[in-house]
Amino acid sequence: MKNLVEEFKSFVLKGNVITLAVGVIIGAAFGKIVDSMVKDIITPFIGLIGGKPDFSGIAIGAKQAVDPKTHALVVDAAGKPVLEGGIMIGNFINATIAFLIMAAVVFFLIVKPYNALMARFEKKAPPTPAGPPPATLDDVVAAIRTLKA
Repeated sequence: MKNLVEEFKSFVLKGNVITLAVGVIIGAAFGKIVDSMVKDIITPFIGLIGGKPDFSGIAIGAKQAVDPKTHALVVDAAGKPVLEGGIMIGNFINATIAFLIMAAVVFFLIVKPYNALMARFEKKAPPTPAGPPPATLDDVVAAIRTLKA
């Protein structure tokens, strides 16, 4: 039993596990920042320019939900009808658009500036000195004649 505990302790305290755990925690916190930026800044800005498209009403075989007690049609807080059953294609389209917006934000605001910064600090290899030009056929023939003489 003691050997098992020691083996587990060795596994948990390896550098890779600790590094991965820290990376996951930082990644989750950073994900919340990016999500907030997209949801609270970028998406409303896009909504001001082109309206706020909502595809959640697109569905195959779905019907509007009915309250079993009152038999009234169910609507959400925004007044849109709530759909149930069927294939909710509109939700998938909304999630895809949200992903593309988030990916664009991460790429243009994080990846591109990071790559530009790393390129500035990258050590450039010194230019290699040019060696003698390659020998031509005439040079080889001349060298052979000098060896014969």
